[in-house]
Formats: sequence, structure tokens, C-alpha cells
Amino acid sequence: MVLKIESVTKRFGHFTAVSNLTLTIPEGEIFGFLGANGAGKTTTFRMILGLLDSNEGKISWDGQPINYSTSHLIGYLPEERGLYPKLKVSEQVVYLARLRGMNKKDALKELAHWLDRFKVPEYMNKKVEELSKGNQQKIQFISAILHKPKLLILDEPFSGLDPVNVELLKEAVIDLKRNGTTIVFSSHRMEHVEELCEFLCIMHKGKPVVHGELKGIKRNFGKKNLIIHADFPLDFIKNQSGVTKFKTTVEGANIQIENEDMAQRILKDLVGKGVIRKFALEESSLNDIFIEKVGASYE
Repeated sequence: MVLKIESVTKRFGHFTAVSNLTLTIPEGEIFGFLGANGAGKTTTFRMILGLLDSNEGKISWDGQPINYSTSHLIGYLPEERGLYPKLKVSEQVVYLARLRGMNKKDALKELAHWLDRFKVPEYMNKKVEELSKGNQQKIQFISAILHKPKLLILDEPFSGLDPVNVELLKEAVIDLKRNGTTIVFSSHRMEHVEELCEFLCIMHKGKPVVHGELKGIKRNFGKKNLIIHADFPLDFIKNQSGVTKFKTTVEGANIQIENEDMAQRILKDLVGKGVIRKFALEESSLNDIFIEKVGASYE
């Protein structure tokens, strides 16, 4: 069940939020959307779900538009929390699960399982408003996946979570993928996308500036990162041809270079100057690529 976005444009008056977007999202994969605020990610998600109509183009899942006949197969976690604060967790989650076709007994069983997994079984009968923002986010995530959706859309799922709970949610996302769920998510944390996604799209002002398989994106970017730890100054490297960025660190320098051959030339220049404690050549990070394509770090 492949998700296809074909030449989709969405305008609000004279403002174009998404412009001529074409993507194919493979079945059973985790697909990441990146972009600064206003890049068009949330608008794209809402068009996929049928909450907004596009002005041009079409979106299909397994060849058909997403509508009420397929809504029980979809899970959605919005960026804005949408839980009723006065309801108990069990009442809230069971209500949403029954809207997606689950019976009360099965919903309560699944809820107990997920609360145990997220190490908060005592929240079953607490009101949503009694929970911290991070724990509300966990309940909202459970609400989105309790009915075992085939397509799951997560808009900033790690927002408000501490590092321990981020890991719990990441493990859950990976398990859902292993069980065949297609997952589309956005995050402002590059390392999360880099860790979880094989495919991604970087959007800027409503347009895709980079999209495809992560490995291919990194390979085609060309530039590499060179990390050097040494007991002598490295400033002489800064102005060499092929060095595109140079940052002094406590232990040496982090250097961006145009290609792998440049690393060999730098290594030859270092020999005999003193002790080299680390010399590591790495692929450019997703953050490097984002900065290059969009023009600003998104941390």
C-alpha cells in the first residue's frame, strides 16, 4: 500500500504553503519530513489525511484517496495536543479507539499493554490534565497507535519528551515498522531522522529541496567531515584548497572537505608535526546537508 503525492499544491489566498510536491512513500518504511517552521510539513500531513484539500495534484494510498472508509487504518498524532483534559486516560483512549472500530475490552487490554511498556501503568485512571506535558504526549501517541494502523503519521512525536522517553518512543516506532506499519513523521531533531529513516524529504518554503533515500542523499552530497585530535595547532589546514569549513575544538579541529582525496593530502601534511590522537573521515551529517540546502541550522 504505497502512499503517493503527485504534483500537489496548496494555497491559502496568495500564500503558497506547498508547491508542486511529488513523493512516493514506500510501504512499511519510516519516511522523515524535515524543514523549518512554515516549510509545509504539517499542511502536507493534513492533505494526506484529507483534512485539507489540495488546489492541484492528487494524493493516493494504495491507489485510492484517504477518506472515512479507510480512516480505521490510519493513525495520526498532531503537533498540537488534542486530548480532553478533564477525561481520564482510559476514557479518552477507549473513546478514540472505538471510533476506529475497536471494542472496549480490546482497547483496554491494548492500553494496559502500552502503559506498562511506557512505564506508567498508574496513569490508567488519571485525568489527562494531571499529567506532565511529556506524559500527555505518550498518551497521545498511544491513542494514535492503539488500533494498530497500517499508516501512521506523526507530527513532531518527540516534542516535550526527555531523553529516556524519547528512546521509549523510538523503540515503539521501530517495532511498529517491523510489524508492517508505514510511518511518516516530522522532527526538528536531525539525529532522530538520521537514526530512524531510510527515506526523507527536506522542505523549504513549501518545496522539496532534497528527497530520496538517505544513503543516496549523503553519497550525492559529496562533502565529507574530517575529525582530527592532535597535540599541535591545525590552523594551517584552514586555508587549503578543498577545505569548505574549519572549526577549532578543544582537542583539535572539525573540518568539512570537498572529497575523500583531500583527507589523504591533509594526513600527509600532518605527518611529522607531532602526536595525532584521532584522524577520522565521516559522511556529512544530515544537519550539514540541511544547512547547505536551506541555509540555517534547525536545532
